[in-house]
Amino acid sequence: MTSPLHRLLFAACLLAAWPPAHAAAPAVPELGQWFTLEPAVRRERAHQIREQLADASPAERQAFRAALRERLAALPPERRRSVADQLQQEWRELSPQERDAMRAERRAYLRSLSREERRQLLEDRRAMLQRLSPEERQRWQQGLER
Repeated sequence: MTSPLHRLLFAACLLAAWPPAHAAAPAVPELGQWFTLEPAVRRERAHQIREQLADASPAERQAFRAALRERLAALPPERRRSVADQLQQEWRELSPQERDAMRAERRAYLRSLSREERRQLLEDRRAMLQRLSPEERQRWQQGLER
């Protein structure tokens, strides 16, 4: 029979040797279902996903972004356009306080990323812009000017 001290030492050794626990990265939502959700529900779910990503490892965050990019790239151009229009309309409908809160949350998320993750995010954005059709790129540029 082992003594309580031996059990305690064994448990301490296990905890010391065990890799740190990370919250698993969230699954990428199914885009067809995602855009059928009410805007408020979608914002709350997006907030939850961002919190989970903040707790995830850099590799898990990168895997999540890659999977999301693949799903978005698989959408037909007209579906991507309708999604962009829908999101722009929802943004316009937000109150100034809600917009400020969302901007602050985005800034906090970007600050939580490592330098390498921020660089990768910038590269991903540039690659996404390169894949846009000339019409999509022009609409995106016009959206920035508003």
